[in-house]
Amino acid sequence: MIHELKEIIQHAIINQQKGLKNVLASVVFLEGSSYRKPGVRMLISEDLSTVGAVSGGCVEKEIIHRAKSVFLDNQAKIITYDGRYRLGCEGILYILIEPFYIENEFLNQFSKALKNRESIEINSFFIKNDDAIGNFGSQCVFQHQETHSFYEKFTLQTKNEIALFTQILKPAFRLLIIGGEHDAVKLCKIAANIGWEIDVITSTKDPKMLTDFPGANSVIGETPETIQFENIEENTAIVIMNHSYVQDLKYVMQLSNYQPKYIGILGAPKRGERLFNELFELKPDLNPDFLDAIYTPAGLHLGAQTPEEIAVSIIAEIMSVFNKKEPFSLRNLKGKIHQ
Repeated sequence: MIHELKEIIQHAIINQQKGLKNVLASVVFLEGSSYRKPGVRMLISEDLSTVGAVSGGCVEKEIIHRAKSVFLDNQAKIITYDGRYRLGCEGILYILIEPFYIENEFLNQFSKALKNRESIEINSFFIKNDDAIGNFGSQCVFQHQETHSFYEKFTLQTKNEIALFTQILKPAFRLLIIGGEHDAVKLCKIAANIGWEIDVITSTKDPKMLTDFPGANSVIGETPETIQFENIEENTAIVIMNHSYVQDLKYVMQLSNYQPKYIGILGAPKRGERLFNELFELKPDLNPDFLDAIYTPAGLHLGAQTPEEIAVSIIAEIMSVFNKKEPFSLRNLKGKIHQ
């Protein structure tokens, strides 16, 4: 969810440059069940435009209405929304609405954390009452324990009735795409839309530019023999889509020096069998865990045919691997969706 906060901050800065105040609404507690969980946020600007959402769209209008007082008196408030009687969601949302101002030092620390792929802790202080106005607010804690409040007026006061919601925002999930054809562009675009951080490696014989891959963080031309992979063993998936068996094999041989959790490779099943056989011949002492991380053909069996559909099937498979979930229809689920 770091990408949601990143988008909120970007729009808040634009509003500040226009001279508009910002208010941040955060779900900080939930009794029962709801469409989304504590930690989701929505930015409201003084002209009542919004970025983000805290539900499926049913709560936002009331939040906007009740946020108007925060723009007027610059005081944070807690509101509740009982979905049991209005939505059938069986839950009560506790929402913290607070002034939100991006200072330069906070922006520098946030940008540094993103670049270094560091986790960020957010602590929100509130009370479990409806329409309560007071000294409530949120603070960001960065890796070196540097703390920044979301608005200058908020000062932490320890009281027995004050509740605390703590959220750890992990670095954005990273996708490394090896390939530069049309289907690689589609995969990049869809992955970027869900907030993944994408780096692309293309052939030095057919170099591409960053503008060729909407949403990508970087695009480089590199050969399999010389590339050095960095930080690919945690929170990173790799998809090889060169449409060249020889190139694919060379990249997999380079990757065998590491232990990534997911390597997806395009191609027919027979192509995958050939690749495994040649891997064993070239490197008989290959780590079995490395072989288990190879998924070829890449993607879930969804009947995908177009590049966009294939991209969706690959992304779904990556999510199932990293979330340790066996894919099946939610209609067959007994119990809660999120355990």
